[in-house]
Amino acid sequence: MSSKMSLAAYCVICCRRIRTLTPPPKSTTYWRDIRNLIKFTGSLILGGSLFLTYEVLALKKSLTLDTQVVEKEKMKSYIYVHTVSLDKRENYGITYQARKELHKALRKVLATSAKILRGPFADTFSTVDVEDHECAVWLLLRKSQSGDRAARLQAVQEMSETHHWQDYQYRIIAQACDLRTLIGLARSKESDLRFFLPPPPLPSLKEDSSIEEELRQLLASLPQTELDECIQYFTSLALSESSQSLAAQKGGLWCFGGNGLPYAESFGEVPSATVEMFCLEALVKHSEIPTHCDKIEANGGLQLLQRLYQLHKDCPKIQRNIMRIIGNMALNEHLHSTIVRSGWVSILAEAVKSHRIMEASHAARTLANLDRETMQEKYQDGVYVLHPQYRTSQPIKADVLFIHGLMGAAFKTWRQQDSEQVLTEKILEDEASYTTCWPKTWLARDCPALRIISVEYDTSLSDWRTRCPMERKSIAFRSNELLRKLRAAGVGDRPVIWVSHSMGGLLVKKMLLEASKKPEMSTVINNTRGIIFYSVPHHGSHLAEYSVNIRYLLFPSLEVKELSKDSPALKTLQDDFLEFAKDKNFQVLNFVETLPTYIGSMIKLHVVPVESADLGIGDLIPVDVDHLNICKPKKKDAFLYQRTLQFICETLAKDLEN
Repeated sequence: MSSKMSLAAYCVICCRRIRTLTPPPKSTTYWRDIRNLIKFTGSLILGGSLFLTYEVLALKKSLTLDTQVVEKEKMKSYIYVHTVSLDKRENYGITYQARKELHKALRKVLATSAKILRGPFADTFSTVDVEDHECAVWLLLRKSQSGDRAARLQAVQEMSETHHWQDYQYRIIAQACDLRTLIGLARSKESDLRFFLPPPPLPSLKEDSSIEEELRQLLASLPQTELDECIQYFTSLALSESSQSLAAQKGGLWCFGGNGLPYAESFGEVPSATVEMFCLEALVKHSEIPTHCDKIEANGGLQLLQRLYQLHKDCPKIQRNIMRIIGNMALNEHLHSTIVRSGWVSILAEAVKSHRIMEASHAARTLANLDRETMQEKYQDGVYVLHPQYRTSQPIKADVLFIHGLMGAAFKTWRQQDSEQVLTEKILEDEASYTTCWPKTWLARDCPALRIISVEYDTSLSDWRTRCPMERKSIAFRSNELLRKLRAAGVGDRPVIWVSHSMGGLLVKKMLLEASKKPEMSTVINNTRGIIFYSVPHHGSHLAEYSVNIRYLLFPSLEVKELSKDSPALKTLQDDFLEFAKDKNFQVLNFVETLPTYIGSMIKLHVVPVESADLGIGDLIPVDVDHLNICKPKKKDAFLYQRTLQFICETLAKDLEN
């Protein structure tokens, strides 16, 4: 009985299972299949779209470039080849090949859309195939031309810090980068010189012409009217003497005549170099006038000066004068593209890395005037930045200005103390004797947050050697001239400390008094924190009283006369400044020599006595050196330098902390 019941139960269960397995109606199956098909197809389309979108964006990012770059490349006379294995199987897998084929297919679509939308992609890229390892170069190029200034600066910094590229990759940047990028690379300390192409070939000299004759013709082509007396003097002297010398050379003779006689020994013995020096001195003066810079450029002056620069690699004086001219021309922004195209940036990029401080500083001044991306200041002739000479991420919090004295200069006055010299204008002619400049080497390292500027102006002990006989520049005249140049360089925008030697201290006093009378110069006064005086004759010097029969003191120049103890102008300057400095609470440090200085071979003189160096405020520190060496420490741990450094750090303590 129980077995029959079990069998019946089993049959009932089987019947239920069979009923359950009965297929649903056809309509239900049809819609389910459609849903499954839609899910599969949609996933496929979505995934494919995402993949295609990614590839299109990746390709566009890699190849969105200015088509002018490629057009320029077509015009180059050389091609940089990147060698790879001929067997593609060694380098590329299936994934790479598939991606490459996809890029080829999409490139035509991108080129067509660029035409319609006027985008940066053009036909010239229809055959371009950028490899993975090349993307960094082209992406940096594209970034360097971004509309975002921060992005451009970052791109230049990344380029300059790249040292693992192949030679041809540096050359790609050199050929394809724009003006801003090239100048930025030249002003970057770590930049590889392979970023800079050699200057283009210079035009040939005219038939039966020499470089001296062409230089003279360039000078003669400049306007000769509405010039100040000194420019007229330099121009007429250069034209007359160069004319005589060229004629003498052709006739086999050489002599100086007329006004050129006193300059014979100072400009050298080689006739061609002498002719060039005359013309360059005049061109320096002309290049201070913007309209004359335009004429120099239009008449081929940039190429001619470049030829002269390359020809006289062994003559630093000629090269410095040429750099001064280019630096003055760079003050005019509309000439920047012409200066860059003429190949000067590659020359400057090499010069700024020179171990010779004067050469590097002249190049740094010119590059700073060209760099309008990071610089607002303009450095006029005679104003040199000793630190920083490159672009830097170090915030600059204060300025220290160095002003030299009689017969001094922006570099040689502040060199490390060397062998004993005599007080004549023939000292320190040798380049090697003033390659050390302690403000640039020691002070910049000890206080990297400072901008260190050194100023240069012409002075003379005697009218016999005055550079321009019509030029009678008093302390008042020079102070106004320097103040204008320093304000253009941004002096007054930050806290300032003035460092001066000899007559330079009188100029500082006069500049500050003049600035106090001009509302536009108020920032110079408000930001002046302190002054260092190295043997400054506040109350006059015995130097002006000597009329001994030696040629350097036979006819004292105006500058020397103003230093005499009975000079009314000097007494007024001292009284006015002392009251002014007390009112403004300037911090002051005075050094004074205790040893006499040799003048010529016969006389020794205590140039600035202790009582004359006493301003009336601030510490007065006697030092056992002569007048020339009072501002030249023997070494870094010498008292002179360490006390100077202490004063600067203490006076600027709050400013450097902020």
